[in-house]
Amino acid sequence: MNTTTQKKNVHFDFYKVPEITAPHPVKLVSVPINAGFPSPAEDYIEDTIDLPKMLLKNPSSTYILKVKGQSMVDAGIFDKSLIVVDASLEPLDGDIAVCIIDGEFTLKRISKFKDKLYLLPENKDFKPIEVKEGSNFEVWGILTWVLNQPNKNRK
Repeated sequence: MNTTTQKKNVHFDFYKVPEITAPHPVKLVSVPINAGFPSPAEDYIEDTIDLPKMLLKNPSSTYILKVKGQSMVDAGIFDKSLIVVDASLEPLDGDIAVCIIDGEFTLKRISKFKDKLYLLPENKDFKPIEVKEGSNFEVWGILTWVLNQPNKNRK
């Protein structure tokens, strides 16, 4: 499934996650990797993890979406980030969610404040959206993972 939907500052390509029947183990290194000063190299491959199992708790209701837009950059979600969204989860205050408001999709943080519901961007250049009474509003799915490609020259 590949459909495209747009809102002023966000655009998603939707991808349905295929059924995964066999484990796909990936090597897990037990040594923390310093992002500051280098540490002595140690070869510690401790175990394996099943990446699809880790990312896809509810495969039949999980989607991967490609984000286009800048409204969530301070949450580490950038233009072209891939996000994993579970449509079966109930939204909680503070969750980042794919929402539909008046027929248009957006990715924002859900916030309840003084009996009002807001969709908050994570970029100071964007304004919060108040979900007003009478708005056609739905939480489509909850963000569970963000996948970024830090080395853009690697395709």
